[in-house]
Amino acid sequence: MSSRVKSAAKRTPATKAPTKAKSQGVIWEPVDWSRFEPSPVIGVDEVGRGCLAGPVFAAAVILPPDFAIEGVTDSKLISEVRREKLSALIHDVAQVGIGFASVGEIDRLNILQATFVAMSRAIENLGVGMGHVLVDGNQKVPRLEPGFAQTPIVKGDLRALPIAAASIVAKVARDSFMKKLGEKYPVYGFAKHKGYAAALHLAAIQKHGPCVHHRSTFAGVREHWSESLDEERAMDPF
Repeated sequence: MSSRVKSAAKRTPATKAPTKAKSQGVIWEPVDWSRFEPSPVIGVDEVGRGCLAGPVFAAAVILPPDFAIEGVTDSKLISEVRREKLSALIHDVAQVGIGFASVGEIDRLNILQATFVAMSRAIENLGVGMGHVLVDGNQKVPRLEPGFAQTPIVKGDLRALPIAAASIVAKVARDSFMKKLGEKYPVYGFAKHKGYAAALHLAAIQKHGPCVHHRSTFAGVREHWSESLDEERAMDPF
């Protein structure tokens, strides 16, 4: 473990159950993720499903037995600066896989199926042939290899540490991508809203029209989509 991880972590066993989490007035019981078999336990989460632009990202994370970094929870509850620091720490000590599905895949498959594609790619990028996948939400990832068991966990990013870690890694990876995309397409303000349907974003689409990195099937974009964008995307199908 690196010196910066040591300074940020308390020596608390990773299997210690988290405290109860409250979200939207509901108290969610923690999940003892260490009990799942076969090992390793793999936390999986996605980010970007509700965006109007950019790919949907997913991360798969295998935490080490002595993982003890404090503050790992649902990425939406953490500031951007804190997320970036935690993501770097997680990368230092955990096994991480990241996957995404492009805007073209989202438009062809629909956002739910594209999300499953991103999750499958994240798991594949871990480089392991078996394990127990804990998926944030209420659905399993279709068509995983036979060596993987799965358990969906509603509000898993609040209740199971591996999923919380995955939510942070996925969010930071996607935000980084959208910031770079914002440098190429500055009129949309991607660096600020990361592709979500913010008023600034919707106004920019109405004024300038969408670009090839927008999701042509989503309301707020499809009304302004043109055949020329289909042709441009066909030349660069990302």
